[in-house]
Amino acid sequence: MNERPFSLVELARHPGQHLGEIGRLCAIGVVVLAVGGAFVYVAGFAAPNRLSPQRIVNKFETYGGVHAGFRRNHAKGVCVAGYFEGNGKASGISHAEVFDPVRTPVIGRFAIPGPNPVAPDGGTPVRSFALEFELPNHAQWRTGMNNTPVFAVNTPEAFYEQLAAGKPDPATGKPDPAKLKTFYSAHPETQPFQKWVKAHPPSSSFANAAYYSINAFRAINADGDTSFIRWAMVPEAAYEPAKPSGNAPNYLSDELSDRLAQGPLRWHLILTVAAPGDVTNDATQAWPDDRRKIDAGTLTIEHETAQADGDCRDINYDPTVLPDGLKPSDDPLLAARSAAYAVSFNRRISEEAHRPAGQN
Repeated sequence: MNERPFSLVELARHPGQHLGEIGRLCAIGVVVLAVGGAFVYVAGFAAPNRLSPQRIVNKFETYGGVHAGFRRNHAKGVCVAGYFEGNGKASGISHAEVFDPVRTPVIGRFAIPGPNPVAPDGGTPVRSFALEFELPNHAQWRTGMNNTPVFAVNTPEAFYEQLAAGKPDPATGKPDPAKLKTFYSAHPETQPFQKWVKAHPPSSSFANAAYYSINAFRAINADGDTSFIRWAMVPEAAYEPAKPSGNAPNYLSDELSDRLAQGPLRWHLILTVAAPGDVTNDATQAWPDDRRKIDAGTLTIEHETAQADGDCRDINYDPTVLPDGLKPSDDPLLAARSAAYAVSFNRRISEEAHRPAGQN
């Protein structure tokens, strides 16, 4: 399956890109690659020893080669579309129009991690859900979420080390357990992530998983007051664990299609509001469970389309594309994600531009 070329209109609209001990370590190594997206150091491009978006995206390409025209991570996915209905309950902490009692069109994408666009769905426990809210006056809100509420590391440098430690051995197709163990021993901040993965089996479907923003953001209300928030899309469908084996290669997308044939699927957008003193720049630290939560509205997904010709195909789900009323927090991974997504997107554009005429 190859992706169609980009038009100039699309390019103008979307200018950037978007567990025994050994077994456990290998599995976590796969999860680490999955949830990362591409967290990169954005500043200091002129300094030769600083990380750049190019270096991080290059590292992803060493995992499974280059598949021309596809995202460098989360290459395999499916487009979905529907709408979000705000209920006004979050208007007190953000004046973003999306939280008003209005209906907002949404273009989304479910995906699994990795650079291989034909990878089997059962090869990873990670699911991702990206959304673009189409607000009035051409404003947008884009978010890229994963089914883990915390990230493994809290700096771009540590993420790069993590990618290097988790690179699969060509002979086995799995990470070297010794390298992973050394990495995790040197990075105790990874412990909350490891514990969460061990205690939460992946869902059996895209439709019955919860998806988390992971990073914190700033919400600004009409009076200019700022609150720090994280969010989650919590499904109405009942959770069921994934089967350990025996699933068809495309079972997640096939199962999603079957569900949607029976009717729309729904999630509730739950905002968690930080209390004074909560850490806002460390994606490895969850906030306490007793923090205020706001059900801000309902997301309804009505249909799906293959990504080869779906509306999500050309969207860069950059999490720093935010509407008035939301701003990035001081989490360094946010700007890093934005920079790396742009590199990946631009490489896809170049590959499509140089594809021979008539080649799919």
